[in-house]
Amino acid sequence: MFQRIRQRLGDMKTIRHLCQGAEKYALADQQREPAAEHFLLSALDLDDGTARRAFAQVDADPAQLPQAIAQQYRDGLRFAGLAPAALDTADAALAAAAPLEGGRGLYRAAASGADLMQTLAQQRASDSGPLLGAHVVALVAAMRQGVAPRSLAALGVDAAALRAAAQAEISTFRSAETGA
Repeated sequence: MFQRIRQRLGDMKTIRHLCQGAEKYALADQQREPAAEHFLLSALDLDDGTARRAFAQVDADPAQLPQAIAQQYRDGLRFAGLAPAALDTADAALAAAAPLEGGRGLYRAAASGADLMQTLAQQRASDSGPLLGAHVVALVAAMRQGVAPRSLAALGVDAAALRAAAQAEISTFRSAETGA
């Protein structure tokens, strides 16, 4: 019983780090509400290292992910009809802009970020191990639409392979934790 309580407290700490990190990335992107891609970036920063190891297993460089995300935003604007010169001007303005300041009210995420966290909570309800960055990676790798999966594809990442790598990291972490 005490182990389960300790587990939940640890998961709450991890969720806090995920949300704070995702908000930091979103604000740096001039967005008030973090989306799934911001939670993915935040998962890569978690101390457990499982998200980074999952990326390493599929030979993906997590340092390239922010640029791939930014390119997806630019591609979306281009698709919406923004001229290339206007994109260059917008890129320069964003690069020069200071990150937005965080909100003071209730925490809010963009639809994709909220969906990701709700799915994570649903899956974790029956899970006995700790919440890890690899859990977030596995969920994002299973997504079919949005900036996050398009960014992974732009990096040449096979989503199914990344999901399998994330699940392997979760299993490895649990085995090491239980001493098995």
